[in-house]
Amino acid sequence: MTKVESAASLAPCLRAWMPVLALAFLPVVIAQEAANPPSIESAHDLGLFRDLHGMRNDLQRHQYLVGLLPQLSTTDRITALQLYAALDNELGLYNEALRDFPFNNRNAPHVDLPQPDQWQLADAADVVTRLAHGRRLVLINEAHHDAHTRELTLELLPRLRAEGFTHFAAEALTDDDPDLAQRGYPVNRTGSEYLHEPLYGQIIRRALQLGFIVVPYESEAPSLSAREAEQARNLYRRVLRDNPGARLFVHGGYAHIDKAAGNLGGQVQPMAVVLKQLSGIDPLTVDQSRWRDIGDLAGDDAYTHLLSAYSPQRPSVLVRRDTGAAWSSDPLRHDVEVILPPAGNQRRPRWLDLGGQRSTRPISSDLCGRHLPCVVEARFSNESEDAIAADRYTFLRPDITASLYLWPGDYRLTAWSADGHVWTRRDFTVPPIHPDEAGH
Repeated sequence: MTKVESAASLAPCLRAWMPVLALAFLPVVIAQEAANPPSIESAHDLGLFRDLHGMRNDLQRHQYLVGLLPQLSTTDRITALQLYAALDNELGLYNEALRDFPFNNRNAPHVDLPQPDQWQLADAADVVTRLAHGRRLVLINEAHHDAHTRELTLELLPRLRAEGFTHFAAEALTDDDPDLAQRGYPVNRTGSEYLHEPLYGQIIRRALQLGFIVVPYESEAPSLSAREAEQARNLYRRVLRDNPGARLFVHGGYAHIDKAAGNLGGQVQPMAVVLKQLSGIDPLTVDQSRWRDIGDLAGDDAYTHLLSAYSPQRPSVLVRRDTGAAWSSDPLRHDVEVILPPAGNQRRPRWLDLGGQRSTRPISSDLCGRHLPCVVEARFSNESEDAIAADRYTFLRPDITASLYLWPGDYRLTAWSADGHVWTRRDFTVPPIHPDEAGH
């Protein structure tokens, strides 16, 4: 990476996309076209930040990149694909996001994989909750274009609250929404565009419902190293420094949670390292970005061997049969590494039922008439029109059926196109899930 400092002039619109482009500091394979993604300044030269930030909604941004991608060189195309996959994710196109940006950060290919005679599969939420007992600081990460890495955080929120955790911090949050806690749910202007993805929105909504003090900690510092340090200082000053009883749960991205340098390039100290230095607290770090489905390009790699040996059906970890210790392929940086099951072959990934908590509501492109592409989304009836949706799906072609995944409750469904026109609006109720229908 060179001249990362030039990104300083992009704030505040860079703030929303900076975590995606931070992938450039990690190994990646994109459609076998390049060994490494390009630097931040190439997106700046393309004008992507300026153009995308000025558009009215996620679908308009998505369509802009659809038209732009064929015109770009290979290097520039990879830059745009990172942004495009994040928008896939935000539009409910989860399988498409993995296909469009098959990011692979398994940068320890020669690790000795744990064998079933010594290790067994365990529920990730159970193990992390056990390991968090008595700790003051838990850090978990995500892959920004893969919402599957948000399922476990959502499941951990009530468990860690019951353990006595008081504060929840999310990288996507900023200081721009002072009414968030009072309102009780995120809206389109809350934080970065990552929060437009329904599961991320639900994480914030649930944290507030549970009584967490929700803390933004993002930084607009001009370099990667300065950003890591400023993120850590924000968390220290806002939560840990003057509140000895505070217990903090942090949801961040990729290598921000690493307990040693290396994955951010050179000797850049990750946020977790700086936060430990400031607070004197050793964090429990949980990685979700490595052992997950990355699409068709994975091939016969370590992840497929883990799937074959252990067949995880939910977010899982491996624990030793004799001691119960959790496995990590990179123990210098992570205390626990989560194995996520593959998405499956349906139009929408099977994990969206969240272990049987949500049921399906069939939808079709007929809701949009002939006006495609079109977003169909459901919001909670007691929330505003700009609230983050409970679920959404984007129809790109006619004569297609899909499903929304929804908790029991009352909803308002809308179908709208990139110009903001609403083609369908209706209210409906999702009944309680019968115990025989719930599954794990």
